[in-house]
Amino acid sequence: MKRFLKFRYGEKGFTLIELLVVVAILGVLAAVVVPNVVQFMGKGTIEAANTEAHDVQLAVVAYMADNNLTDADGDVGPKDGDIGPPENNADGSTVKSFLVNPAGLQAVYTIKAGAIDSAIAEPDGKWTDLTYDPATGWEPTTTPT
Repeated sequence: MKRFLKFRYGEKGFTLIELLVVVAILGVLAAVVVPNVVQFMGKGTIEAANTEAHDVQLAVVAYMADNNLTDADGDVGPKDGDIGPPENNADGSTVKSFLVNPAGLQAVYTIKAGAIDSAIAEPDGKWTDLTYDPATGWEPTTTPT
């Protein structure tokens, strides 16, 4: 073991070739890892947006079941607009009352016939670069080239 730890005069440190090999390996790893991390971050935003839309849809269905409704129309969003004004319900329930954090919504959802018909992301929200399609959910906004 002492033989490996013992340096001779003039043989201190690493050679240039050894350093270049290490830098090349780090460069290859960075070239592979960075694009994948960026891709996963983008997917996470879309999944979060679709989860919120799903939660809003479940809240609408729960509101309709709780109030014996066959249909519901209106807007649900972080600020104004909610289906089922409290003055019309004996228990004061609204769609927002079925959501965990209605103030944390990032979009305004338009409900027609008990389903999400359209959604518009809040201008200062997290999803300004996403658009909503009722058939597929939230997707990245495509800009024509």
